[in-house]
Amino acid sequence: MTSTSTTIGESVTTTRGAQIKKFVVGAGPLVALVALVVFFAIASPTFSQPGNLSILLTQLSILLVIGVGLTFVILLGSIDLSVEGVMASSSLVFVLFAANDRNDFEFGLLAVVAGILTGSLFGLVNGVLHVRLGIPSFMVTLGTGAIGIGLATVLFGGRAPRLLDEGLRAWGVGSTAGLSNLVFIAIVVLGLAFLVQRFTRVGRYGYVIGGDEPIAKLSGINIRKYKISSFVLSGTASGIAGVMAATQLGVGDTTIGTGFLFTAITAVVLGGTLLVGGRGGVIRTLIGVAIITVLANGLILVGVDPYIQTAVQGLVIVVAVIASGWSLRRRVRVIK
Repeated sequence: MTSTSTTIGESVTTTRGAQIKKFVVGAGPLVALVALVVFFAIASPTFSQPGNLSILLTQLSILLVIGVGLTFVILLGSIDLSVEGVMASSSLVFVLFAANDRNDFEFGLLAVVAGILTGSLFGLVNGVLHVRLGIPSFMVTLGTGAIGIGLATVLFGGRAPRLLDEGLRAWGVGSTAGLSNLVFIAIVVLGLAFLVQRFTRVGRYGYVIGGDEPIAKLSGINIRKYKISSFVLSGTASGIAGVMAATQLGVGDTTIGTGFLFTAITAVVLGGTLLVGGRGGVIRTLIGVAIITVLANGLILVGVDPYIQTAVQGLVIVVAVIASGWSLRRRVRVIK
């Protein structure tokens, strides 16, 4: 009787321990975000001022849109490295179809649609080449990203076209209720992405495919269809980001997406989405993007050297990858 009671007690303790560990791992990014906010609020009085908070949200908006799109692909255990090329092409298509100083086009909102669809087309090509031809996603997307830069260079023609449509320009430089209009665009994108992930097959099956693709295939899931759809979502998000950046800067440029790829992947992983797929989500990505944005902004305010800032961000992604994959590593050991 005593032996049985001891066994039951140990089992309950183990279960509680596992639950606590799961909670800590899941809440880790949010706890880190709160800790950073508190630290920088104390270290720099400027950090918590309304003006700086508005700047933080503006800086967060474009990165969040990119990260949301990448989340769908990373959940599959794949990667999309074409972000910068897609943003460059989308921004230039958008500006060249809107009122600009390079041609006589003036299609208004249709220019926005053209820019976003450019990103969707890149995503479709990425998905088809990866799924239908079996080419690893990092090779496909790296190649199409380079094609995007090349296409943008052709459209660029040696001089960045300026956006002259003041109505569209207001999307990037205007504000509503004290917040940049870009923030509201990012909120809409995040909301739509959450609905897709929570209530559609594309979102739900992404977890299944990323968790165990052979099992998903045996379950009768059309893996090819949902993988391609996820790449299209990622490309579309990059297209939206390209249009947002163009309205903010007032030009379409080949370098408009420079630096976003590494930071966005960092944010997605830091938020808790596994690079091997199967776990994560767009809300986690929001937290990861917030951590990266707060960290970058706070380091500037406390006077940290820019080179050290880059090193810190690199350290953050290494730690995030190790932390997010540690439990998976232990499970693999157990299986062996």
